[in-house]
Amino acid sequence: MPSPKKIAACALLACATCLFAQMPATPVNVAQLSATGTVEVQQDLLMITMNTTASGQDATVVQSQLKQALDAALAVARPAVQSGQLDVRTGNFSLYPRYDQNAKVNGWQGITELVLDGRDFSRITATAGKIKSLTLANISFGLSREQRAKVEDEAQAIAIERFKAKALEVSKGFGFSAYTLREVIISANDQGGQPRPRSMAMQARGEMAESAVPVEAGKTTVLITVSGAVQMR
Repeated sequence: MPSPKKIAACALLACATCLFAQMPATPVNVAQLSATGTVEVQQDLLMITMNTTASGQDATVVQSQLKQALDAALAVARPAVQSGQLDVRTGNFSLYPRYDQNAKVNGWQGITELVLDGRDFSRITATAGKIKSLTLANISFGLSREQRAKVEDEAQAIAIERFKAKALEVSKGFGFSAYTLREVIISANDQGGQPRPRSMAMQARGEMAESAVPVEAGKTTVLITVSGAVQMR
């Protein structure tokens, strides 16, 4: 009859053999590839940020001044709202203390913001030009959800076709006639220069009151990257 030590050793050997048999084989004839698809498109989303600041000795007074300026701007902007074409939302509204050289509070200052955005550039700029209680702080452009989805689909189709062509080319280069996909990762990104407004970002209230804010959108490049691994066969 085998000793307990021999039985234990045989059990361990059998277990190790079983685990080794279950371990996946190291993949061979696998190539890592990537391909990109790009589409240049006109930016169709405009965002204008307007703000004002206030300061004083009394925090309540400063807050009230900011609120009055924001309320006045909203009264002008709200009648022009049209979903997707011109949307209005409040931005940063903050109040913080000022300190003297002895680190003691000697007053208060704050800022309030209003953001106008959408696809109707004329409506947005005209509305911004009518607001007298805030001044222009920033102009930026982008892509609407609809435009982005459309362009990303186009760029993705291009990237996929390039990935497939590269996979076949690489496979043939190594002496194989075909391939199968092992894994694929798709990622999106925007590239390109920043558009610039035709006017300076900061303007006086008088100029804002007299005319719409002139702007000119630029173009951006939507880039889709398809990367992954293929099994050459």
